[in-house]
Amino acid sequence: MSHDPTSPAYPHGAVQRGSCTLVGAGPGDPDLLTLKALKAIQAATVLLVDDLVSDAIVAHAAPTARVVYVGKRGGCKSTPQAFIEKLMLMAVHEGENVVRLKGGDPFIFGRGGEEVEHLRAAGVEVQVINGITAGLAGLTALGAPLTHREHAHGVVFITGHAKPGDAGTDWRQLAATARDARLTLVIYMGMSGAARIQAELLHGLPAHTPAVVIQHASLPTQRHAVTTLGQLHATIERERLASPSVIVVGDVVRGVAALQDPASAPPLRQRAG
Repeated sequence: MSHDPTSPAYPHGAVQRGSCTLVGAGPGDPDLLTLKALKAIQAATVLLVDDLVSDAIVAHAAPTARVVYVGKRGGCKSTPQAFIEKLMLMAVHEGENVVRLKGGDPFIFGRGGEEVEHLRAAGVEVQVINGITAGLAGLTALGAPLTHREHAHGVVFITGHAKPGDAGTDWRQLAATARDARLTLVIYMGMSGAARIQAELLHGLPAHTPAVVIQHASLPTQRHAVTTLGQLHATIERERLASPSVIVVGDVVRGVAALQDPASAPPLRQRAG
């Protein structure tokens, strides 16, 4: 990759020589890759791989493919986003079949939208292949749904980590909405702010609201702890759960508790309505 796509050699509107695909690698288990994602990985000549993508998934790449690791994980040293986008442009203009391999789904907290906007502005068309997001895979692995006709009319995927200068989510308002609309909350990147998130959610949701923390969803190292909203942060500390994890809050979590201990788990709470 010796050329700079921002130089006059590549003016806006230049002919696209290679191709670029954003591929969702799913939550980690290679068996959860879609067939379309697998085919894209196998056909790639250059792969730009996120930190959370497992080696077993990268192993599907062709032996001749160039694999570039561009790790991005909250709280750790990361490859700058602008540099990743520059690498993608450079490889496309050199005629490569580029796959940007992302954990989960590219369009759910994967900065896929930013990358597509940047590439399209430079005259590069991008294909996006969805992947199973960790918030879905994690609770499914525990045998519980995210929605339920009687108990959870919808689900909210939300980040617990705001970019610098952004006030972030109004958790009190979200809690009230989740209570009134019967929503399951799936919180990504919320471990470092779990104490604050818990305190804010308790302004709108009762302390006994079921919750579960799922670490390394779908992988052999998956761990989880069932708790309540009132005991969320204490449970994370006691069980030494860490990132990458998702936090799920809502009545559907009672299904996980029932599978673990059918005798002691209360039934899903019927709400008046």
